[in-house]
Amino acid sequence: MFLASARAVQIGHSINKNFKIGCMIAHVTLYPYSCHPQDMLLVQNTDHLFNDFCGDVQVKGYYPYYIKDYFKKNGINIIKEKDDDDILQDGCVDFYSFSYYMSNCISCQEGLEKSMGNLLGGVTNPYLKSSEWGWQIDPEGLRYTLNKLYDRYQIPLMIVENGLGAVDEMDEDKKIHDNYRIDYLKKHIIEMKKAVEDGIDLKGYMMWAPIDIISSSTGEMKKRYGLIYIDKDDNGNGDYSRYPKDSFYWYKKVIETNGEIL
Repeated sequence: MFLASARAVQIGHSINKNFKIGCMIAHVTLYPYSCHPQDMLLVQNTDHLFNDFCGDVQVKGYYPYYIKDYFKKNGINIIKEKDDDDILQDGCVDFYSFSYYMSNCISCQEGLEKSMGNLLGGVTNPYLKSSEWGWQIDPEGLRYTLNKLYDRYQIPLMIVENGLGAVDEMDEDKKIHDNYRIDYLKKHIIEMKKAVEDGIDLKGYMMWAPIDIISSSTGEMKKRYGLIYIDKDDNGNGDYSRYPKDSFYWYKKVIETNGEIL
């Protein structure tokens, strides 16, 4: 995968040296549940394996020390061809893009309340609210993540997924009043703007998703992310008609004003 990424960058730059080619990481921001040293080490190790590894190779062009140690301890032997290291070094990406939906709290301690929906499991963060699927909503965590990533990589960043999965109800007038989605997006965009003021080179933001689709995390249609409602349910009922939600009209104004209506 890493060699394929590097070769794609090389080929793209050979076609046009001004092409900007990036990577995409499914990022899950991690917090320690406490200041216990073992919680801190757990976050560091989990962060390395889940969040840092792919980005480190694609941005920096080499396998980091911690993954070499992980391979050694787990009996993993990477077979390299003669030019592989040179290809990785020459094919570093120009920008780092990532998804952000939630943060995750983890701990080495037993007996803590488990979070239901977060992608890495973990324990409940008592300072955050959760979505209907148990994903803990953390707009300020986006600002933290942008600063953390920019400090680590020092290349432009792009947010390519950010959104709220929720049950949307259509009223008799075929309107969908999803103020909860507007609130989620608004708070995350505000924190994104703060990160830009912090000095982050943020090239773009894309919310997830323009239209409802089957949720990749649960396989459900009722877990809706879109700005546009699709008439189809989990049992296959519906004719695929499309209806703009309140969030559609709000987000249209956000784009038109470059965020000034927030």
